[in-house]
Amino acid sequence: MGRSDCGSPWPTSARQAPACGQVTVAGVDLAEAAERFGTPVYVLDEGEFRDRARAYRDALPHADVAYAAKAFLSRAVVRWLREEGLHLDVCSRAELELAVIAGFPVERLILHGNAKSPEELREAVRLGVGRIVIDNTAEIARLVALVPRHDRQSVMVRVVPGVAAGAHRAIRTGTEDQKFGLSIDHGDAEDALERVLAQPRLHLLGLHCHLGSQITSVRPFLAAIPRLVALMARIRDRHGVVLPELDLGGGHGIAYHGDEPALEPREFADDVARHLHRACVEHGLSVPKLVVEPGRALVGPAGVAVYRVLAVKRTGSRVFVAVDGGMSDNPRPALYGARPDIRLIGRRGAAATRRVTVVGRFCEAGDVLVPDAELPTDVRPGDLLATPAAGAYQMSMSSTYNLVPRPPVVAVRGGQARVLLRRETVADLLARDLDAN
Repeated sequence: MGRSDCGSPWPTSARQAPACGQVTVAGVDLAEAAERFGTPVYVLDEGEFRDRARAYRDALPHADVAYAAKAFLSRAVVRWLREEGLHLDVCSRAELELAVIAGFPVERLILHGNAKSPEELREAVRLGVGRIVIDNTAEIARLVALVPRHDRQSVMVRVVPGVAAGAHRAIRTGTEDQKFGLSIDHGDAEDALERVLAQPRLHLLGLHCHLGSQITSVRPFLAAIPRLVALMARIRDRHGVVLPELDLGGGHGIAYHGDEPALEPREFADDVARHLHRACVEHGLSVPKLVVEPGRALVGPAGVAVYRVLAVKRTGSRVFVAVDGGMSDNPRPALYGARPDIRLIGRRGAAATRRVTVVGRFCEAGDVLVPDAELPTDVRPGDLLATPAAGAYQMSMSSTYNLVPRPPVVAVRGGQARVLLRRETVADLLARDLDAN
């Protein structure tokens, strides 16, 4: 995918002029974007997103590559996915309806969720969603009741292969001690598969699993494959059914700093294909069609967040640099201990640097964006700071804590910028309060 001259976490199109501190992404000056659209602002490189989508499609030409909407979704992103030939997995009614409104083919949609509402299931069946991933046995009866008598709904069953993976315990979902999926070891997965096979209104396509998030090595996926294929072989032996698909989920990790590893699509594809073929030969199975669900890996490196410094002060032995955003628009540091890269943009700073704590504006002591940032010693109020790899799980997890409106998302391409999501306003927030007495 190449590298920009700003370092690997930045979009490939990023360029820096050290003499003046200017940083551009897709030909758009980030400082000028901050002046035009205000701060905080999220800048999303459309070309980077499309290039990464194509890299997955090229590495996995015979697989279905489904973008995980939870990372970040908008009408424009849906259009990019449609045009690049990807699938899309959604996990709420609003994500589903946004995809349909934006013209995404329903047969390329996958519905996820450990606790889908009756309305979500009803809407998915009505629209003819391509795959519904069953996460618990209660969903089987609910789906059967919703599917018309002479129709069939294609489903997968999410199983737990017992493989731990992910950068933080809160995002490891391949083991027994979390809320997703049905256990292979305890027999719950096989029981659910038997129940689905007994329902003529359900068409069982295959198994689904998701090991966790921010996985930067292919090894956990390779460890899961033998267990999944063995389960597929047992279903064939006991029920005479060969499942045609295997969904390995997503969670593909990216670099947030220049020295961090990332999971590369080609390496992932080659290793997975080799191990899947080996496991299928061992059990006498034909190789199932593979489905993968990257989200962060597509949109994360395409995003840059830009903040304005509001205050600099020393408290005890620490220097705090406070910006006009924080845990409301980027909860990842507070939730997962994430540590984004950060740099001064828009001007050339002092040659000397010092270690500072970059904090947000919200009324929480835990609102710390970067606890040990290296910034120029002359950083001051009014300066602009930018963090790369900001496209995933920041705006999509944002809140209105302290009744602070959420930032806009601006797409950039070919030197042009356009707003995808407008800045939320105080009026937007107050309009929900209906007590006029």
